[in-house]
Amino acid sequence: MTTTTEALARTRLALLTERLRGLPASSRTVLLETLQIIQQGGSLAGAATDAVLANLRNLPGEAFDRTLEAIGLTRQEQPRRVVITGMGAITPVGNTVTETWQSLLAGKSGVDWVTLFDASPYPTRIAGEVKNWDPSLYMDLKDARRVARCTQFALGAATQALEDAKLPTDQALGERAGVVLGTGLGGFEIYQETLLDAAHRGSYRVKPTAAVGGLPNIPAFHISERFGTQGPLSTVVTACAAGTQAIGEGSELIRRGSVDVVLAGGIEALIGHMFFAAFSAMKAISTRNDPPQEASRPFDAKRDGFIIGEGAAVLVLEDLDHALARGAHIYAEVLGHSASADAYHVAAPEPEGLGAQRAMRWALLNAGIPPEQVDYINTHGSSTPLNDKTETHAIKEVFGDHAYELAINSTKSMIGHAFGGAGAIEAVATVMSVYEDRLHPTINYEFPDPDCDLDCVPNTARERRVDTALSNSFGLGGQNACLVVSKYKE
Repeated sequence: MTTTTEALARTRLALLTERLRGLPASSRTVLLETLQIIQQGGSLAGAATDAVLANLRNLPGEAFDRTLEAIGLTRQEQPRRVVITGMGAITPVGNTVTETWQSLLAGKSGVDWVTLFDASPYPTRIAGEVKNWDPSLYMDLKDARRVARCTQFALGAATQALEDAKLPTDQALGERAGVVLGTGLGGFEIYQETLLDAAHRGSYRVKPTAAVGGLPNIPAFHISERFGTQGPLSTVVTACAAGTQAIGEGSELIRRGSVDVVLAGGIEALIGHMFFAAFSAMKAISTRNDPPQEASRPFDAKRDGFIIGEGAAVLVLEDLDHALARGAHIYAEVLGHSASADAYHVAAPEPEGLGAQRAMRWALLNAGIPPEQVDYINTHGSSTPLNDKTETHAIKEVFGDHAYELAINSTKSMIGHAFGGAGAIEAVATVMSVYEDRLHPTINYEFPDPDCDLDCVPNTARERRVDTALSNSFGLGGQNACLVVSKYKE
């Protein structure tokens, strides 16, 4: 995805190249080689041009000036580098990043019997619930009762991320900081509970907070209000792709210089009557209730549907120069991202995975890397019969023979599907894999499926060098998003 300014810069460089062809041969060769390096762009351009400059001092004045002009144009248009300096997570297997990551490496399932409501009327009575949740760790209990559960998660994960990044949590982030949060439905439970209560009581006397408390953008507002971010504030509502897309959009704000810091991630808390009833009617969720921990089985031949989950994750995205200036710890770098649409069906994936293929190809193009450079993919891997088969096919189409050299896995095998929060939680797992060179397993893999024949890191964690990784999210409405992260290199 090349920006308009980058395209303009490259056009001007091409014109300048043509003008330089009229110079004497002794000057022309060095200049054209320099311009070719510049036109390639990417992280090598700045270092390469610096090295070449030292050898250009003996060129004629006019030629030297034109070369400097070309270098200046390119440096102006080079996007800023985006790094991850802090992370927070609230998940079914842990209420911090450390606890979540250790549970994932151990293959611990967070799927269990539903406790948040009476699920006995439904064919599915299990879910990936956040356990031992205490909102008082992050907010006054009086305030906690006024906001949606997902907003509580959002504030918890954002607080953790800022503390991890050693950035202020005292409303001082200012106008060079922004928030981009992904969700499917935000605080929908507030509207659900309000309507159910009104129906039971025969009264429409509702809480004053009901009108706005359930809006999808309210969790992002509360993060902005709490930490004083006065830059861009937005909410990405693209169903299951929202968390991943929010991180991509947040990185883009930094790339183009709008802000220096972005709190980006995803949240969801939809475990309740509405979604158990609706997804049961669709026959989309697993009915393998007993034992609950074995229900989510991505890429396994006997998978029968996804498990509803919940949770949140927030990442601190930061301009590299800003991070280095304050001595920040860097987990990884965001190399690129993309989003695409299936334009096919509201729920079923396009049979060939063309939308998923586009998302991965465009993300690689945006990152400026070939498919062969990717070591690992954290898949969408939802445990539905169609999705896992389609995603496997899409990966093979994009990566060719290299697909069989890749490691892939599914975080959802242990936490279920947290909808808008899923991609952000999976981004944390992806970053930790890049940072530590360890891959968590895809649990419950027992029966090989010939349509899902890639290396899904079955059942046991693995040590593996991971320099570059993808994180995929594909969702309802034909929404696709892909994130590319890599080890940070100076």
